[in-house]
Formats: sequence, C-alpha cells, structure tokens
Amino acid sequence: MRTSKFLACLGVGLLMSTAAMGQGKLAEEADDAFKKGFYYNAIELYKKAYTLEKKASEKATLIFKVAESYRTLGDAQQAQVWYEKANKAQYPDPITYFYIGEALKEQGQYAEAIAAYNKYKEKNPGDMRADAGISACQVAQEWQDGPARYSVDPEVLLNSQQYDFSPAFSDKKNEDVVFTSTRSASTGTETDQIIGESFSDLFASSRDKLGKWSEPVKLPPSINTPSNEGAPIFDSKRKVMYFTRCPYEKKQVHGCDIWMSKKVGSNYSEPEILALRPAQNAKDTSVITIGHPTLGPNDDILLFSSNMKGGKGGKDIWMIHLDKDGKPVGTPKNLGPEVNTPKNEMFPFLRFDGSLYFSSDGHPGMGAMDIFRAEKTGEESWGQVENMKYPINSSMDDFGIMFDGEEERGYFTSNRPGGKGQDDIWRFYMPDLVFALQGTVYDKVSGEPLGGATVEVVGTDGSSFSALTDDLGGFNFAEKGNDRYIKENTTYSIRTSKDEYLVVNDQVTTVGIEESTTFVKEYFLQPARQDVIIKLPEVQYEFDKYALTQAGKDSLETLYATLTENPTIVIELRAHTDSRGKDAYNQTLSQNRATSCVNYLVTKGIDPGRMVPKGLGESELRITDAEIAGMATEEEREAAHQQNRRTEFRVLSFDHVPKDQEAPAPPNN
Repeated sequence: MRTSKFLACLGVGLLMSTAAMGQGKLAEEADDAFKKGFYYNAIELYKKAYTLEKKASEKATLIFKVAESYRTLGDAQQAQVWYEKANKAQYPDPITYFYIGEALKEQGQYAEAIAAYNKYKEKNPGDMRADAGISACQVAQEWQDGPARYSVDPEVLLNSQQYDFSPAFSDKKNEDVVFTSTRSASTGTETDQIIGESFSDLFASSRDKLGKWSEPVKLPPSINTPSNEGAPIFDSKRKVMYFTRCPYEKKQVHGCDIWMSKKVGSNYSEPEILALRPAQNAKDTSVITIGHPTLGPNDDILLFSSNMKGGKGGKDIWMIHLDKDGKPVGTPKNLGPEVNTPKNEMFPFLRFDGSLYFSSDGHPGMGAMDIFRAEKTGEESWGQVENMKYPINSSMDDFGIMFDGEEERGYFTSNRPGGKGQDDIWRFYMPDLVFALQGTVYDKVSGEPLGGATVEVVGTDGSSFSALTDDLGGFNFAEKGNDRYIKENTTYSIRTSKDEYLVVNDQVTTVGIEESTTFVKEYFLQPARQDVIIKLPEVQYEFDKYALTQAGKDSLETLYATLTENPTIVIELRAHTDSRGKDAYNQTLSQNRATSCVNYLVTKGIDPGRMVPKGLGESELRITDAEIAGMATEEEREAAHQQNRRTEFRVLSFDHVPKDQEAPAPPNN
C-alpha cells in the first residue's frame, strides 16, 4: 500500500465514473469519502452498499468502485481481485482489463500483465496505454534479469509491522536518523481514514559502532501531533528540521504543508509553517498539498512536491530559494517537463553533487512508484532522467531515497516482499567490485608449465607487485590481506620473464567494467638460449635484390617489438637463401639481406651494437634438394624453396646495457 498518502492520496478528485450515483445513501457517502481521499472508509462503505443493492448493473458498478479504491490506495493485489470480480459481474467498461494489467505489473507478474494488456487492446484497440504497459513489462523483466550492482536489505531494527518510511540523517556524522512511522506508539487514538492505520509520527534512532540501531523513540509533542507528520530533512549543519504535516479533522481534507523546527540538543523548537501555499479565491475549493522537502547542499534552495496550480499534472516537484534563516523567498518554480509528468513526482532528494533523486509513477518504471535520478543540467535545472532499475526499484512502491554523504550507500523505502510490515526502510550499498588476476606460464616450444617465471604487474594507480610462478607455472593475484591487488578503474601492465626466455608483455584493465571479474591469462615464453633459433615472419624482397619491400618492413615489426620488450638482449640476425644459384652469390645476397634488416631496425631506434647480421646463403637448408626433387608438383616444390628462404634470429647474450642505464663516466681529475 502506498504511504505516499501525504501527497498522492489527499485532494484527489473522483477518478471513477460518476454515471451511476443512485445506489442509496451508503453509496453516496462512499463516493464522498473517495472524493476526499478517504479510501479505507470508501472501501467499507462501497462493500456495505453492495450488500443492499438489488440491481445487477449497480452491483457491478459498486464492485468496480471498490477496485478503484484499492488501486488508488496502492493495494495492487486487492485491486486485481476486485477488477476481476467486476468483469464477472459484467461491468461494461473494458478499462478493467487495463487496470488488471497494471495491478499484475505492480506485483511483478510481467507475463500475466502483458496478457491482460493484450486483452484490453482487443477490446479497445485505440488506447495506446496498453502498448506502453507491455513495453514497460518487457523492460522491467530485463532489469530484473540483469540487476544493477547495488545490494539491498531491510533495516530490521528500524521497521515495525506498520508503515515505516522516509528516513533522514539528523547528525553530522550520519549516525542518527529521524523517520516516519505509524507504529503503535504514534500520537493520538484516531484512525487515518485513508489507509485505516494510526496517524504517522516522526521517530528517532541512533546506531552504535557496530551499526546496530537503537529502539526508535518518538520526537517530542512540539513536533508530533494527533495528525500526520513525516518526510523529514535536515540542513547541512543538522540544526534545522523541515518536515511535512497534514492536519486532521474528521471527514475534512485540509491538505499538507511544510514546517520547520530548530534542533536544540535532543529537543526541537515549536515548529512554524513555511509560506509556500499560493493564495486561493473563495470559489476555488481544490485541496493543495505541499510536502516532502529536501535541501540543496548549501541550504539555499528547497525542493518539495505539490499539486499546486501551474504544474504538469498530479504532484510535481517544485523549487524555491531560502534566505539565511532557512525561510522561503520569492515564488516557487516548477522543475518542468524533464522531471515532472502528468502523473506524480514526489520524495525529492538532492545529493552533494547536485544530482536529484525522486520517485515517480509517470516516468517508465517497473510497476508502481520507482526511484529516478536526474542530472543537474544548469544552475537551477535538472534533466536526463534515469530509472535506478532493479534492485533499487521493484514492481511495487519504491521511494524516499537518501544517501550517506558521498558514499554509494544509504536508505530508501519499499513495500516489496521481504519486509517486516507495510512500507519498510531498506538499506542499500554498492558492493566493491572484486577483481583478480591469475594464470599459467608455459614454455612456448615444449608446451610444458614453466615454474620460477617472474610475473610483474604495474598499475596506473602507482601500485606494483610481482610473484614467481609455482611448479605448475601458476600465479595468482587476488587477496592482499584485507585489501586486493587488482582495483577498480585501473589499468595494469604485465611483464612475464625468466632467464634465457624472451619477455612477454600484456595489459588488463578494470576501467569501465561493472561486474566482478577474474582475469585468466596464459603466457607462452619463447626459449632464447644460443642453441635456439627463432623464426621470424617472412621478410620479403624483390627477386635478386636485398632492399626491403614495405611488406618486408612490416614483417620486421615482430623483431622490433621483441628487441624493445627485451632491452638487454643481443641477437644474431640470420638470413638464408634457397639452393638455386651459386653458393658464393647466395652467401653475398643473404649477408646483404641480413644487413638491410639491421639497418632498418637502426632507423627505428635499435642500438646497432645489439644486432649482428649474418648471411648463411644456402648452407643451412631446411628442406634438401633431394626432398624437393621428390615432390609431385611444381607448387609443392616452390613452397619448399620458400621455406628455405627465411630470416631467423638467435639470442647471443642477455647482458646488453641500454644507454639510459649506463653508469656515468668518472670525473677527470
């Protein structure tokens, strides 16, 4: 059920058809109660009127009106039951099918809701609301199947079996809260005609060092009255409390206003009403409701919700400036269509960064009231509204969010399953993303795991750490005491090395990753002893020439990267020819080709002292002439010759000292 009664339920006009008003005195009283927003009373009166009514069509209308009362009250389950009863009673308006779809959506039964919307489309194909409902169900199911990172749980020690909602921090350390509740300790003995519960009061609680909340205590009589009080907010110094008060008078509706009271120790001064209510002429009988205050970070603006004239429809969010004493100056300003819709926007909350959070049943949501976030788009404007999605939102009512300072945690209110009573206070927080890096290092030639390899990691956050692989070649960077090695929004460079092997470099990043991830890597290290010859990609030349082609230069990028990543190696760059042509000629050609490779790498910045060109001509054929002669086709034979025309290298030593690491020359004496 909907505790947004402070604004959503008071002053609501008669939403149902008024074509049939002749069901007798009880029905007339019920209509009057509904019109005033006393839905609990209206339901009981309509049910009594039904038992006395004889005419079938009138009985169907009374059933429909019971359903309307439950729907407006926010009891989706009972609304569904009574709309279905209206159908069985042959209520003539097919709108019942649409509202059954709405009720099923609020219960999270999205597939069943879509079926109800489709039935309504069959009976009333011109109403586009059914398509909007179907689309909302599909999106809501997607959000539920792929939840956001937030974790939510009911705050058991603050909740009762009644309504508990809209907490606000009341101290600068954010260890004390004031919240709204209709629990049995509330002031007064009357029953709220809207929901059939006690009137709400403001209660206070504190949490200890272990995070345990104390037994809630009712605020003093200067604040709490036999009427409804709720939806508090405190200024940045936690010295002034603003809250909503809705005066009660039996069978009368007076609307709501925002009041302010100064906090003195654990006491509060006599509150005074804020001058926000616009003037009304005598003929204007509409009931104006004003409530749900929130303050800007500098306490210079007040946002609130109201149905005052000039809005977009329903309840809108408005803004007004405050003077140094915290009192409104000027005229309230509507936040406009980026935030407000023809339905209801309520429970605003301004965060430290100026972003606005609020609840709405007008923006696309998961069912009933959802919580939304709007970006600050100007000095006094907000837009780019986004649904907070599941699990902050559910198919039921979710509202009254507040954050714990700049932390990504806080509290909100929901009547979803899992709570203690009606509306309950839920805590939420953004769990840390958990990242890890693990893997295995292998010998590239043998494929065997490589123990004793060094894995070094350097992060863009300035962190650095390393480990040796175990006997199975494994490494793992996960927990680091109470911390973790791999952090959010960080890029890590990884260097894997071992004596007499070429280095392998890699990189992983957690930037932009929004779910916990374990990076699993396999690194294959190339053996680089003097007896190991390492083949390069084919380095191409024109026929009978040694000048590098562009394709040949591209092939040398692999060797360039190897020399860059392994700055201490000295290599022998070996060029080969096939067996065609004279030995001496091939020897000279291969030497020139090896030298051209070295010269090219020198132009890219490689120290010439690290490279020894060696032409081997046709002295080390991979495939012999006899083997080639035995091949069946010319194509096979030519491919074999190409295998012999190759460029390779081997590592001569690992002791080269890069120039930027050379020891300075001793001074001359």
